[in-house]
Amino acid sequence: MTLAIRELVEAPELSPRRIDEFLAGRKCPIVEGSTVTFVYRGPADAVFLQHWIYGLPSAQPFSRIDGSDLWYLIQEIPVRSRVEYKLEVEQQDVVRLIRDPLNQELAHDPFGANSVCQGAEYADPEWADPDPEARRGTVEPLAFRSRALGRDEEVTVYLPARFRPTRTYPLLVAHDGIDYLRFSRLQTVLDNLIHRGEVAPLVVALTQSPARLREYAADDRHARMVVEEMVPRLEEKYPLAKDAAGRGLMGASFGAVAALHVAARHPELFGRLLLQSGSFAFTDIGPSPRGPAFEPVVEFVNGFREKPMRVAERVFVSCGVYESLIYENRSLAPLLQKSGMEVRYVEAWDGHNWENWRDRLREGLSFLFPGPLWMFYE
Repeated sequence: MTLAIRELVEAPELSPRRIDEFLAGRKCPIVEGSTVTFVYRGPADAVFLQHWIYGLPSAQPFSRIDGSDLWYLIQEIPVRSRVEYKLEVEQQDVVRLIRDPLNQELAHDPFGANSVCQGAEYADPEWADPDPEARRGTVEPLAFRSRALGRDEEVTVYLPARFRPTRTYPLLVAHDGIDYLRFSRLQTVLDNLIHRGEVAPLVVALTQSPARLREYAADDRHARMVVEEMVPRLEEKYPLAKDAAGRGLMGASFGAVAALHVAARHPELFGRLLLQSGSFAFTDIGPSPRGPAFEPVVEFVNGFREKPMRVAERVFVSCGVYESLIYENRSLAPLLQKSGMEVRYVEAWDGHNWENWRDRLREGLSFLFPGPLWMFYE
């Protein structure tokens, strides 16, 4: 039992005032080295921690301190970890899944928000916070008709601060780009890293599919849209690099599959890949257990594993050790390296979420598109 919670468990008398004083002086969850105590206060018949750490039971039961409405759960969480979670509270046959009312740390995603446990030695990256000295880039819309997808395509284009039409800029195509803006602070990250000279000024095409589970799942129509329609339209409007080293693709989850697939279909066009927590499902024998949405992904990744090919010059791959996809990403990285690509593979004590992907952007972008600060050392 941790020192913090022992004060209450062993107290001869536990009044509401004593609990108030205990909670007032602490940040919850209570982190003591690699031990974390989750706390809930309120009427309940049972309380469970619902987390997203693959390999552990997803519902961990709390214990109630006798004579009180205070519940606690002690967990071992490695230092530098970051864990998103919710609390399941059961009372009189009513089950509620709620954010932790004692924890103000939240992470947002397209489905809402989760509470966040920040383990010892974890810190939000300061380069992802607005820097008053960094000049802001701009974003503007670009629309075109996609014959490949049979619809009007809308792309948001990030232009770096001090953008000049007389210069030539690298191009990075970001799948789920609007989600990167909203949930990974991508614009702020770009502004800061370009300002610091860690990343070269670059143009980023932020694309967002309304049918990502189909179009990002190794869909040739999506690859044609990117290569035959979007990139030429971008080249008409902006001064972009024509060589492969000046072109990149990025994405997370299914977006990473889409990035690798586009590069594999057109290996001469893109020299840089940033692949985060890719849904690179494959099978060695029998069908995949991941469901119908993954079937085209499995077919693509199985084919790539059978005949690996050099699809880019540099590839940055990252994944969280708490993800179910960690095995697939660990398996892919050496394949890419053996194909003749320069690969940097990074694991984090985190899960399948946008802040994990945010926290890896500095290392990934500076590796793929180094600014003058890093180019000096290369």
